[in-house]
Amino acid sequence: MNLFIHPSVGVARLGNSPEHICLSPDTIGGLPFEADYYGNPHGPIDKFKDAKGLVKRQGQPFKIYDNDGVELTLKSPNVKSISWTVHLASKKAAWYQYSELQGNLLYGPQNSYTNQKIPFRNNNITGAARQTLIVDPGPRTISGERQAIGFDVNKAPSGYPVQYPPATVHYGTAIKTLGDLRTNDKGQLIVLGGFGNAGGNEPLTSYGGSNTWNDDISDGPVYCTISFKDGQPDVSLTAWVVVGSPDFAPEIVNISNLSDTMFDVGVRHFNLLPSLYKNGHYDKTYKAEFKRDILPIINRISRYQWVANVQPMMAFASNIFDFSDASASNLANRENYFAYFRRPDETPPVLPPDKQPQQQLYRDNGQDYFPMMPINSGSNSVSNINIMKFLALDETQYFLLGQWAKGEFSNSAHPAPYPVNPHDMASVGNCVGLPMCPGIEVTWSLQNSKLYAAPYRILQYGNEALYMKNGLTPSRDECEGGGCEPGDLTKRMACPWQADFFQCTVQYVNFTDPTLNKGDGKPLPPTYYSYWWPPQSPWDVIVGEVTAAGQLASHNPGGVQVNYARGINSFAQMVEHWSALGFIRDTNSHDRGFPNLVEIERNNELFTYDDVPVGQISGNTEDNETTIPVYFIEGDMEAVKRKSAKAGLLVSFLEEQAFKPIAMAEGNLGLPRSGTRNRR
Repeated sequence: MNLFIHPSVGVARLGNSPEHICLSPDTIGGLPFEADYYGNPHGPIDKFKDAKGLVKRQGQPFKIYDNDGVELTLKSPNVKSISWTVHLASKKAAWYQYSELQGNLLYGPQNSYTNQKIPFRNNNITGAARQTLIVDPGPRTISGERQAIGFDVNKAPSGYPVQYPPATVHYGTAIKTLGDLRTNDKGQLIVLGGFGNAGGNEPLTSYGGSNTWNDDISDGPVYCTISFKDGQPDVSLTAWVVVGSPDFAPEIVNISNLSDTMFDVGVRHFNLLPSLYKNGHYDKTYKAEFKRDILPIINRISRYQWVANVQPMMAFASNIFDFSDASASNLANRENYFAYFRRPDETPPVLPPDKQPQQQLYRDNGQDYFPMMPINSGSNSVSNINIMKFLALDETQYFLLGQWAKGEFSNSAHPAPYPVNPHDMASVGNCVGLPMCPGIEVTWSLQNSKLYAAPYRILQYGNEALYMKNGLTPSRDECEGGGCEPGDLTKRMACPWQADFFQCTVQYVNFTDPTLNKGDGKPLPPTYYSYWWPPQSPWDVIVGEVTAAGQLASHNPGGVQVNYARGINSFAQMVEHWSALGFIRDTNSHDRGFPNLVEIERNNELFTYDDVPVGQISGNTEDNETTIPVYFIEGDMEAVKRKSAKAGLLVSFLEEQAFKPIAMAEGNLGLPRSGTRNRR
């Protein structure tokens, strides 16, 4: 009997509610589930936040299945025991400074961090002492029903070489745990991440990584041992878990999600589907399936409108012709549609910069021009090395869309699924796959086949006995091969994560010079206004308040489009108040066919509002008949308390946190990557 853990790569998410949790969705674009303390599900989520306005941590359940899809639990007749071990770690502080696509070995060994002379974070700490920069509480083991254990510093296995940052910090909040393990009534594992804390002893200097700073983003292996009553040998299994930032718009899916990335790697490097790709080539006779391969891309494009102003993209989801019609009479429509999608660049590029398709914004036809699809930033529209200005579908997505354009597709009512477990696809399908600069949950390292043992399964380096003896290694690059240690999938992400989340939302992208993104440190004009990953970090949202009290608190009528992060006006404020942001939810999602994805559960009580007369800026009193809305955090917490009972609870929590105000480096952090501070 073959047994497997699913998902093979699970995704938990941070939250700051000390008591309440939810569970990760089990479908791509699905909602989380309400759950009790031990992770027993109680149906689809009702509220993303608790009564204080704090975000529920999202736990990832791990389950055991046989090859027939039958689940094994502690309730199964022949199961004697199930033991789970998880090892979470954060290596961010010990890794290199973030550097766009420099360091990505898919561009060849000449692009290594060393050859590109990328400095380490905290580079004043050298040699063996760099191991102390890793947040490594060691593994935790749990078994039985309704059990719990934390990744606190004082709960490590005896003799483990624990590494933890200082218990007190000058700025922000110290990291004292990376999360918890729990088992539910069936003995299934629930992995919970940390509480969204970040802290350090030096002023913030960069969105990518500031010295002395840590946050509680993490990742690591999941081990399971099943013992049986009939005496058959124990079975040991492995998986992986990533702890990411909250998904504030869970029902909106990235055009290229992380499941697409893993599927593309499996197809092109692991012989996952030889009828589609083998011997280094796609089979041009392969028939795509409309509902499985094409319709999801169109639907994802259509939903970006709820979190970004992408009007040109909406034309590509407007049913201007029958997308499902494979007939020859529809060929011209399909080919014209496909012609607007730019081809993905080869990695490393084999064409000169002016011939690389991802440097091209417009499709020109005489005097006619239109932005090519998708209208997103590429994985490097920032620096002038390894430029990739605009987004393209991944290789496999692009090929399948091309097959559809040619008419090589079927429109089966129930297309055959791919040979990937749906639980594995669902967990990572709710994460960013492209662009990767760095991304939100993980980054471009997941495009490298050397990280995988098999499709959708992470290759592990070493084992717990090795880690128990030596701890984790701070500077080993898993992209060279050999597998991953705890913390390797998230170490390339920004530290603290909130700084990148605040800054990396939109990008001004030059579209005329394929050899440059920036000149004098600023985006080289002319530029095009592009988005990074609006499903994970929304930018333009619609207010969903429908009560008089809610609209008074939000200072907005229902239906108005506003900037998502309005009122959070600095990196420091995002580090402290990220949980005040709202969630984007479909209020008409019950098979009605007409989505209405609006902002709910924003902590409006924390903010105040003013209409600023334009005359204050122009000096012309006649301009005062027009005002500009300005949102900001209310400085008087006593005034916040008086707004409502919920506001009082929220302020009490903030006071208990004893968050230490954050200093910024001299000159602050400079211009954002986009080159503008304007939050439209």
